[in-house]
Amino acid sequence: MRKELFLQGLGCAHCAQKIEESVAKLEEVLAVRVNFTTSTMALEMDPEVDFHRVLREIKKIVNNIESEVVVQEKLPENEEFSELAVEKKKLLKLGVGGFLFLLALLFEFSFPVELGFYLLSYILVGGEIIKKACINIARGQVFDENFLMFIATVGAFLIREFPEAVAVMLFYQIGETFQDLAVNRSRKSIKALLDIRPEYANLLRNGIEKKVDPQMVALGDVIIIKPGERVPLDGEVVEGTTFLDTVALTGESVPRKVEVGEKVLSGSINKTGVIKVKVTKEYGDSTVTKIIELVQNASNRKAPTENFISKFAAYYTPVVVFGALGLAFIPLLVIDGAQISDWVYRALVFLVVSCPCALVISIPLGFFGGIGGASRNGILVKGGNYLEALNYVSTVVFDKTGTLTKGVFRVSRIMPQAGFNREEVLKWAATAEVHSQHPIAKSILEAYEGNIEVEKIETYTEIAGRGVKARYEGRNLTVGNDKLMAEENIACEKVTTLGTVVHVAVDGVYLGCLIISDEVKDDAEKTIDRLRKLGIKKQVMLTGDNREMAEQVAEKLKLDRVYAELLPDKKVEIVEELLKEQGPKEKLIFVGDGINDAPVLARADIGVAMGGLGSDAAIEASDVVLMTDEPGKLVDALLIARKTKTIVWQNIVFALGVKVFVLLLGALGLATLWQAVFADVGVALIAVLNAMRAMNVKVRVS
Repeated sequence: MRKELFLQGLGCAHCAQKIEESVAKLEEVLAVRVNFTTSTMALEMDPEVDFHRVLREIKKIVNNIESEVVVQEKLPENEEFSELAVEKKKLLKLGVGGFLFLLALLFEFSFPVELGFYLLSYILVGGEIIKKACINIARGQVFDENFLMFIATVGAFLIREFPEAVAVMLFYQIGETFQDLAVNRSRKSIKALLDIRPEYANLLRNGIEKKVDPQMVALGDVIIIKPGERVPLDGEVVEGTTFLDTVALTGESVPRKVEVGEKVLSGSINKTGVIKVKVTKEYGDSTVTKIIELVQNASNRKAPTENFISKFAAYYTPVVVFGALGLAFIPLLVIDGAQISDWVYRALVFLVVSCPCALVISIPLGFFGGIGGASRNGILVKGGNYLEALNYVSTVVFDKTGTLTKGVFRVSRIMPQAGFNREEVLKWAATAEVHSQHPIAKSILEAYEGNIEVEKIETYTEIAGRGVKARYEGRNLTVGNDKLMAEENIACEKVTTLGTVVHVAVDGVYLGCLIISDEVKDDAEKTIDRLRKLGIKKQVMLTGDNREMAEQVAEKLKLDRVYAELLPDKKVEIVEELLKEQGPKEKLIFVGDGINDAPVLARADIGVAMGGLGSDAAIEASDVVLMTDEPGKLVDALLIARKTKTIVWQNIVFALGVKVFVLLLGALGLATLWQAVFADVGVALIAVLNAMRAMNVKVRVS
């Protein structure tokens, strides 16, 4: 049983981590992922578990860790995050506290009055943090940001650094407010990327048009889509012609013309004419729903860097706290004349700097921003782990038909044997292939213009990687490649040509063959060249086609290796062999169009399904989905992954670099608590803003 909860008001990444760890300890919960970026919790439980009882336990856990967070069973429709991210009451407290602080700082008062102003200001500004810190300490939950700020500012009061104690709390709260604002803005921006959910559908029933919720439309219903409206459900055009803007789905800016009989995908926008569409998929199975689910759930699969940072933060903060204790008291024992106030002050700087918020917040945002940016370019990445893995690709394995070639087959030549004519060869081939869904079979049926009496077909057998056998009006038809002819002991001519050779025999008599041609995609050669420039070591092609055809395509594209005449299971074996050749950190990609490719997609380190959401099996098995038929999108995916990695590591180096630098200055007595606050919330704010650059990755066109 899978459930998703919405954590309204979740603004602390560290708290999100603690909530996840605590819920994971519940006996009834098999797996849990708290997604800070989307404020959601994904749960896996046994179907027999009482969910409402577990929900009550989860609410208790969340309330104990972050009392302001409200747990809801369902993500509210059109949920808007507040621009200010704080209540008016909190802003008022900050304003009044800041005013009292300035009064005490700018004017001279007697010591008791001055102390009173500072204490009142401190309580107004930091009361919430003090309360949380005390509650957490009572529960044994120390080493969070509330504890660190509480200890640091109380310590400053004890050594009579009143202005700095209040200033640190005030600027920390102001910094947190801006940080919340930046995080919520980033969440809103990512949500905007996915704002392709249609609000309504114009349902046509009994000649009456009615505006309804898309979820109320059934299979086979007819809907009307007017200019400017978003296509609410997948379907087939039954009336009208128009141009569709598919940029939200595929990243392609050029509108696509659709006519009667053509498919339309939900999420695209009707630009010109009015069309009527017969619905072929319910709302839950439609393209727009799948895309939103894929991208929103993507950050539940954390990248290794994210997991590392979470573990690092768990050890980093306690180490710095104990380091601060050592810095406060050890010098008093070993340095003559050491002043306790001086060394305690240095230790307080340590405490303020040690909060790992910059890393804990910005790293997940960076990966999710990259995933959002990829979706904007028509590339769906199922998780941060796959986005990061794309940085280590050394081998790319391509399927041929529909991936490197157009997969649009045409009968280019018919070569009859003596005593037979072209029409006879084509007729018997079409009769045998009439039940097949293979692209080659479809091309033969398109070339044949006559009628086939399907009811007269007595038996039909499709042999994977060979061809078909059928019995029609008492006659045995055998149509396929050289291997099938050899197995049936039918002598046939060896034909060497650019294309797929389909032999035709009736009752064991060879009639001739058809040449089926498939063109290389326009950007295939350019893609191979760009991959090589990106440092991909091996580029391999797998195909079930004959060796001559495969080698001609491989030579044209300058591929490193080619494996031909393969059955589907053989593709898996070859991928396993190639995986053994990989280095420890190197990754292998398999790119296929989804037809018979699901096993290989699942076996590769990263499976890439090409051509949109046509094959459900391919979508389930793949890790990355390219929404168009262009191989070049793979290069775009690698570029986005590399840019995202660069931004993530910029944040790691920047945050740790500034913190270590200020820690050293603090230990030497050269840093103040004010600078320590910048090294905490200031760095976190900058890191969050930098992480959002991952959303706007511009892929190169050459």
